[in-house]
Amino acid sequence: MPYVEAAGAKLYFEECGYGYPIIFIHEFASDIRGWEAQVRYFSRSYRCIAYNARGYPPSDVPEDASLYRWQFAVDDIAAIMRDLKIERAHLVGLSMGGYAALQFGLRYPEKTSAMVAASVGSGSHPSHRDAWLRETSVLARIFIEHGMVSMSERIARGPARIQLKYKDQKSWRDFVVRLRQHSALGMSNTMARCQALRPSLHDLRDQFSEMIVPVLLAVGDEDVRCLETNLMLKSTLSNAGLWICPNSGHAINLEEPFAFNAQVENFLSAVERGCWRRGFPGTEVAAHLRWCRRACRDNSSVQVDPETADAGVVCLHD
Repeated sequence: MPYVEAAGAKLYFEECGYGYPIIFIHEFASDIRGWEAQVRYFSRSYRCIAYNARGYPPSDVPEDASLYRWQFAVDDIAAIMRDLKIERAHLVGLSMGGYAALQFGLRYPEKTSAMVAASVGSGSHPSHRDAWLRETSVLARIFIEHGMVSMSERIARGPARIQLKYKDQKSWRDFVVRLRQHSALGMSNTMARCQALRPSLHDLRDQFSEMIVPVLLAVGDEDVRCLETNLMLKSTLSNAGLWICPNSGHAINLEEPFAFNAQVENFLSAVERGCWRRGFPGTEVAAHLRWCRRACRDNSSVQVDPETADAGVVCLHD
């Protein structure tokens, strides 16, 4: 199995396709398998990399709870890029993965060419904060006491999860089966150390106001815990757009895979053409971040000098 060495854990990853890299970062209640519909689609045009976070087998499940801090989730993205020799990439993250992607964009903007942050914001809104801290503490204990078989049904029937069952019972059942296979220890430590202790996105408004990485925010209109935070992010991130998926809950990539893929594809294409939010004040990308991608018959990725680029080159930043 392919692994990347990160701080305190080995991370399992898979990759397929050729071209410019996209890194997929999964949510708390999923793993690499939740991105199947996206990887199958985007690997036709991109080099797609997905990995399991620490605590999610076959990645390592450290017994030391201190190895699950949210900072590790951010640095693990950098470890994937380092070991796979990726200088810059598009990031696509959902929920916990979207939070890590946003923090990565703040810490490593030079490594981030475009970012999709879907279903982010659970526990961030000031009115939800106290309840979130109580809930994460209780859930962390219940994972250990009751195990994943009991917890999988409880999670899958949550008010922002049940939409998947109504739309696609087979996908919902597959989601439950995958949840049962997770590590109770890994889930407990991730909840207690990463989810519970991460800063609220509302507390990062000043930093986000200075971030120029192109961002697509995506959220389901029935994902109550995340809606208001996404509106805040839209108003704060100068280079962000917001897609609200109708009649949808938290796992919008599973509920509406075709619509999700179309929105992500349109966003990445706009960024690569240099026309994402074209003409809006304060959204220009710095000249030193310019880079190009050539679509080659052999599906290879080529670095191109902007001054000598020919008509077959797609400029990704102006």
